Amino acid sequence: MQEQSNLDPDKALAQLLELQPRMAAAPARTRAERLAQISATQNYLRRYDAALATAAELIAFGRAQQDDAIVALGMRARAVALAGGDHANEAYALALQAEKLAYTTGDKAVQARAATTAGSLSTAQGNFLTALDQLQAAVQLARQTKDAPSLLPNALQQLVHLHARTGEREQAYAALAEMEKATAAQPLASLAINTKFMEYEVANRFGQPQRALQALLDNLALLRKLGERRMVIAMQVNISDLYLKQHDYEQAAHYASDALRDASARKSVRGMAKARMNLGHAYLGMRRVAEGRKFYEAGLAALDQGGRNADLQEALMEYGQALEQAGDMAGAVQAYHRERKLSDEMEETQRRKSMLELQQKYETEKKQRQIELLRRESQVKGAELENRRLEQRVWWLVALACALASGVVGLLYRKVRHANARLEVKNIELKAQSTLDPLTALYNRRHFQDYMRALPDPRAPGQPQVEQRAPHGDDIVGALFLLDVDHFKHINDSYGHAAGDAVLRMIAENLRVVLRETDMIVRWGGEEFLAFLPAVPRHGVDEVARRILVGISSQAIRHQEQEISVNVSVGFSPYPLAPAGAPLPWERAVNLVDMALYLAKSHGRNRAYGVRGFENFHLTTMEAIEQDLESAWRAGYVDLSVVLGGGPETPPPSPSEHRNVVPLKQAAQKSGR
Repeated sequence: MQEQSNLDPDKALAQLLELQPRMAAAPARTRAERLAQISATQNYLRRYDAALATAAELIAFGRAQQDDAIVALGMRARAVALAGGDHANEAYALALQAEKLAYTTGDKAVQARAATTAGSLSTAQGNFLTALDQLQAAVQLARQTKDAPSLLPNALQQLVHLHARTGEREQAYAALAEMEKATAAQPLASLAINTKFMEYEVANRFGQPQRALQALLDNLALLRKLGERRMVIAMQVNISDLYLKQHDYEQAAHYASDALRDASARKSVRGMAKARMNLGHAYLGMRRVAEGRKFYEAGLAALDQGGRNADLQEALMEYGQALEQAGDMAGAVQAYHRERKLSDEMEETQRRKSMLELQQKYETEKKQRQIELLRRESQVKGAELENRRLEQRVWWLVALACALASGVVGLLYRKVRHANARLEVKNIELKAQSTLDPLTALYNRRHFQDYMRALPDPRAPGQPQVEQRAPHGDDIVGALFLLDVDHFKHINDSYGHAAGDAVLRMIAENLRVVLRETDMIVRWGGEEFLAFLPAVPRHGVDEVARRILVGISSQAIRHQEQEISVNVSVGFSPYPLAPAGAPLPWERAVNLVDMALYLAKSHGRNRAYGVRGFENFHLTTMEAIEQDLESAWRAGYVDLSVVLGGGPETPPPSPSEHRNVVPLKQAAQKSGR
């Protein structure tokens, strides 16, 4: 029945429900296994509410039977359903409880299943050391269990996934080899399919694209032989993904078209969305831009309607890159801004969720402290009553009793002071968590926004106007710099997310070195950083950009015996900007800097584009400039400069020779543009 659930969950669920009349006389464990299998099948079908209800029924049945092994199975089933329904934290906590309860029973099969689920969710949470302990224990327990042959391949599957995700090549291939051996001993098609899929994951993770592709093709052939249409769709989408990575757009379009046909036949919304996006990507790669955009936009719309924001954000990023490669720069910019807007919304949602969790945690701790204080207060009152009785009986112990009471009061006073001190520390920690980025320890976007709102409005009367320049550019101005890591997705894909995190920390540290303590450095989001310099000579803004480029490109990090070098692209401008004497709000200034950053990206990367000011502003509008900065520059309305990034060995220019600073307005005039 488990095999049927994996290959044809609709049919399996109907058969499991038909067994209900015969369950009254069945043993308790048989009835429990049926409920557990129903919940698992409902999870396969993404009916998470039904799976939760079945898991609750299983837990209640186990408690009625006073069988902790059955209760642990029910808690495990509930954790799996919660994880599928995007309740990751609640699912993880429940999986750990199920594992703990399972170890109090003598059932090794239940222990292996609970440990496998706990290890899988620990991996999803990023608790890799905990996951390793749990999955190694699950594998050891599964080896000792002879009456449940699928336990060992299932535990090994999660162990392979863990090693692949953490970049442990040798361990991943060793676990995969054991999984293949365990699967070969079992005549179950679902195990063979899972094993091939893990071979694909490992080969794809460690740079063996042909082996990964062959594993998927083998799986596709097996699934078609079995007549299994649901999993065929996912396999075709994965094969299409691999061909896209290899830039074989004809094959990618072929498999994406097959996936779209099969998904449409099954009315699989998720399958149709992924197939349409892959088909659109393939058409863009073949320079069939109109068709590519049509299919990609249809897939994005389906993801948006499904509320899968994380998938939608990643898809928008890939969409922008595909449009850029196809030469549709306007579409790429539009996709980029859609991705940025969605990223901001997700960040705000996550921030609110984190604040709510912290508030709930604080309220719980506060209640616990109140209970403890009440308990201590009760103890004090009891001591006082006892002292009064002693005072009535023995008059000569009055002095001693008073001293004892004073000691108790002093102790309570110190306890209250300590409690208040701990509360103050908690408040400081909460404030830091709300203003700092946890990975880089830089300020976050929310703190920067609050800081800029608190600054005097440059549009208010009496505020200095940046566009009224001194004769030699020696006036003091503010400055905005927006940085984006070049080829950051390639770093993540090639070396793993741990390497990407190390790169972000390295850049944050270098920005602290290059800039001053009075300058505000912000992690703007993803691989973007923002720096706000409140006071800098106007002629020194380009030099700051040069120091940023050289300072970061001159550094490298070592990750798993490999050296990774990093460059950044930068957009910058003085602040505030005041076209025609009317200062721009800081939000519009940041938007112009963002557009300058995009120019740096699209003109070669490892360089900085700066907005120096505006010319002939009476012939245009700010809205027109914001619509297309490059066109505004070419028309002579915007004064730009570019700072070219050098290699690690590039010496800094002398004060009188800015070799890597090009005034773009003059360059444009010389070239006739």
